[in-house]
Amino acid sequence: MVSPAVTRFYTGLHANATSARLNWLRASVLGANDGIVSIAALVVGVAGATVSASTILVTGIAGLLAGALSMAVGEYVSVSSQRDTEEALLEKEKYELDAFPQAELEELAHMYEQKGVSKETALEVAKELTAHDAFAAHVEAELHIDPNDLTNPWHAAFASAASFTAGALIPLIAVVLSPENVRVFLTFIATALALVVTGFLSARMSDSNALKVITRVVLGGVFAMAVTFGIGMLFGVSGI
Repeated sequence: MVSPAVTRFYTGLHANATSARLNWLRASVLGANDGIVSIAALVVGVAGATVSASTILVTGIAGLLAGALSMAVGEYVSVSSQRDTEEALLEKEKYELDAFPQAELEELAHMYEQKGVSKETALEVAKELTAHDAFAAHVEAELHIDPNDLTNPWHAAFASAASFTAGALIPLIAVVLSPENVRVFLTFIATALALVVTGFLSARMSDSNALKVITRVVLGGVFAMAVTFGIGMLFGVSGI
């Protein structure tokens, strides 16, 4: 029979895994938001300088590919470094458990004691968890790492590129398919609506005020597009 102490331990691991999934979802929303704003600002800037749909399309596709690849490479390098650090910490913990088992037991008990558990209970919990799975107990309490669920840098790279691309396609499709005389206007509208969605999702995940977050995200995106459109107008004639 599994004791309450072990049950609470694995409940903690599940909570950490849930938190990690929420972080990934949050990163995906932010990646989509970056794609929306980056490509929207790029294509309306070019639309301010030329009415050529092919030029706008090529520029938008180039920007989408560059942005997605940049996001993927950056995420791959970042997560790889994080994973290397986590693996090094796990190896260090394995060595310490093998070389200094008593010291590690006392350390684990002390960590639970610092969380408000009495000294006797903390030692009992530490002994029980150590007997069940010493390595898992230490990495969860000390490192907050699930050794069976380390982040895959390739998955992170793909997710980052995919979320950026999904967001970038919205303004790109809007600017290419819209009639020339309302091209920029409709792209502004499509982008603003997309940012309302990403702002709402961001607010839900962070338990923030939805109106405040949406307003901030939409105004930031519209400002970026207005600036690049104005710069584009300096170099050509817009089709708006």
